Amino acid sequence: MNNAAFAAALFDPTAPCPPGLVTWNGSDAAQRFGVYRNNVTVSLIEALADTFPVVQQLVGEAFFHAMAGEFVRRSPPVSPVLAWYGDTFADFVAAFPPAAGVPYLADVARLEYARVLAFHAADADPVPVAEIAGWLNDPEALPTLRLQLHPSLQVIDSTFAIVSLWGAHQGLGDLATVDPVQAECALVLRHGLSIEVMGIPAADGRFLAAMQAGAALGAAVQQAEAGDIPFDPAPVLGLLISRELLVGLGRQPE
Repeated sequence: MNNAAFAAALFDPTAPCPPGLVTWNGSDAAQRFGVYRNNVTVSLIEALADTFPVVQQLVGEAFFHAMAGEFVRRSPPVSPVLAWYGDTFADFVAAFPPAAGVPYLADVARLEYARVLAFHAADADPVPVAEIAGWLNDPEALPTLRLQLHPSLQVIDSTFAIVSLWGAHQGLGDLATVDPVQAECALVLRHGLSIEVMGIPAADGRFLAAMQAGAALGAAVQQAEAGDIPFDPAPVLGLLISRELLVGLGRQPE
């Protein structure tokens, strides 16, 4: 039997049973294949529901299952690690016409998948506080200082209130008071064994994104500034230190 044909039929509910498929006990192969196809689809939908619980709560179980089922048919898993399934789900949601009435849904999905990435990110030992203090107390070194951030750190800058929407579904606020079209920047990180989601100023998000892209401290501060508004990196640096998110320090090569 052709493996590609089997896989294609597995994710196409209109496809007939692949030719050459037989059962060990002589039962109807087409019927058995139909049951197997349904079980695979249901299992993948349930995996998506586990990864994106707030997305499901926002649109309801029936709508989510219909949307997730369409995603499964279009985007079957490419990895045997089921925890990674759904990496393109947010983009799918953004382009899914029936979800257009919930414009913040895709960014909420991005936030939820960022939590998966943070949970499974590699471990990294934090730089000792005394070493950090030594670098930060050298004014001449600051502009060229490169900070390596923990692999779990994720920044999502959204035009929607994704932190408040997510938090309200964790019992951290009243959903009725959330203005969905209020822009928020989310910081997702792993501290110890806990995954944290917090809202940060957009300038902090630009600062962190610049450092993740390899910018030195001085350049990251410049990228964080908006117009004539100066940027003070001290609060966000304090957050990085308190959450043990600085895992490497060094000078930018000249």
